[in-house]
Amino acid sequence: MITDTDNDPVLPLDDLGGVRRLLVVTAHPDDVDFGAAGSVATWVKAGIEVAYCVATDGDAGGSDRSVARPDMARTRRREQRAAGAELGVVDITFLGYPDGRLAPTLELRRDVCRVVRQFRPDRLLCPSPERNWERIGASHPDHLAVGEATACVAYPDARNPFAHPELLEEGLEPHAVKELWLMGAPRANRAVDITDVFGRKLNALRRHESQVVNETDLEGRLRSWATASAAAAGLAPGRLAELFQVSVMPPSGPA
Repeated sequence: MITDTDNDPVLPLDDLGGVRRLLVVTAHPDDVDFGAAGSVATWVKAGIEVAYCVATDGDAGGSDRSVARPDMARTRRREQRAAGAELGVVDITFLGYPDGRLAPTLELRRDVCRVVRQFRPDRLLCPSPERNWERIGASHPDHLAVGEATACVAYPDARNPFAHPELLEEGLEPHAVKELWLMGAPRANRAVDITDVFGRKLNALRRHESQVVNETDLEGRLRSWATASAAAAGLAPGRLAELFQVSVMPPSGPA
């Protein structure tokens, strides 16, 4: 939606229409908080039930070499739960894949599909599977892998009764997701105004102490990103935003 006025946004804002449940799938603890914590806070405030699925425990994170990797994994799970609680999210599934070694395998697709069929979200949010050369930090290989796997789950795996037949044996019926939202995508087409919940995003990220311990100006960095996103979306000066690339899934039916 492109406009020529000073008051209308360049990108459409999320209207929350028909969304009751939303599942966020990420590669690491803290991915959702850097990419979408303001939006999550907005959605929870609007009464949407939000859950997380985290593919790894983030055991390759942090800069302290004296910390044993199993200890780091336990720390990061604890930090993600605390960060989720800051936003009102308590339903968090960790898949336990090795940090730094994710690939969009059939096994990862099956495990994400299992969570989708259990939670049955209207909207699925994940990292973009497309490398963003202008923001290479958003395109960690694990992000790309979980984004590709989750996109395959959104269509066709979750809705196809013949995909991952072992899930049917577990009693998990197919489910058609309505929308796929991508974080860190090179072509954003939707914005969420997070001005009023920016403090909650900041608080959530501060819960990831092992990852932000060396940040000298976390608030300044987040505010700079959100200000630039709001400007790109055409929002008024002083507003803050998070941007996404959104695809509407085909109607439910045979894949």
